[in-house]
Amino acid sequence: MDKETLKQQINQLRTEKKAIILAHYYTLPEVQEIADFVGDSLALARKAAETDADIILFAGVHFMAETAKILNPTKKVLVPDMSAGCVLADCCQAEKLAAFKAEHPDYKVLSYVNCSAAVKALSDLIVTSGNALKLVNMLPADEKIIFAPDRNLGDYINRMTGREMLLWDGACSIHDHYELKALKALKEAHPDVPAVAHPECRRELLEQADFVGSTAAMLKFISDSDIQEFIVVTESGILYELEKRNPGKTFYTLYNAAIEHDCVNMKKNNLVNIYQALLNEAPELQMDEELRQKALVPIQRMLELS
Repeated sequence: MDKETLKQQINQLRTEKKAIILAHYYTLPEVQEIADFVGDSLALARKAAETDADIILFAGVHFMAETAKILNPTKKVLVPDMSAGCVLADCCQAEKLAAFKAEHPDYKVLSYVNCSAAVKALSDLIVTSGNALKLVNMLPADEKIIFAPDRNLGDYINRMTGREMLLWDGACSIHDHYELKALKALKEAHPDVPAVAHPECRRELLEQADFVGSTAAMLKFISDSDIQEFIVVTESGILYELEKRNPGKTFYTLYNAAIEHDCVNMKKNNLVNIYQALLNEAPELQMDEELRQKALVPIQRMLELS
């Protein structure tokens, strides 16, 4: 089938099966276009908690679909490609975090939402890049904290809040590999153009940015601004939404062949496997109920506080 036929079939199936399609900003433009809702981790978590659909098809990566299932135990959660994992989530294995937690019994565990359900179950509070600063600032100043799994986001929070959280040694393979020389080259080529960056980037890049925030925060900052050009330091999937919201504005990414520096797992979602997933109602994400209930507690706390 061609793309238009696929879109028609997807629309028909979603109506027939009372399904909702959730997609992250880093997925392919064709996926964002067909989605009922596109957002970052916090917005998608909220949407998953609110939906009355019978089926949730999650076009993103595995931990995001897990979050949807944690919040919707009675709904069928479909994943177009079960191999769409997350390198950052894989950096923190639950058994290793449990051992580290046992070594620091007086510490609370704050985990970035980019982690497995098993890691969430070991956590006291889940945060996203969009609400981390707010939630950490709400905790007692003397609270001892382990932050997992992203050391770059954790370092940014420490610097912004004055905390001294213990940081798990994990990172997003995309954001962590952005090079300072590439950003400096862009800034030299466009000296008056502000740079916006995701806090999963290394400190040396964030220090060169004019604005640091989550994908949703970057979108809002750029859309609210009268400035017509921006350097964007994050996964290039965000460009689809940026250009849709800001016709006429110009965006520069760190690399000309940006796709080579994008999240391969996010790009595994496409119209073909979305159609097949809706048609066959598979692959379906399954989860142990005891694990789900344990992982739900820190997510609910996040949603209540944020």
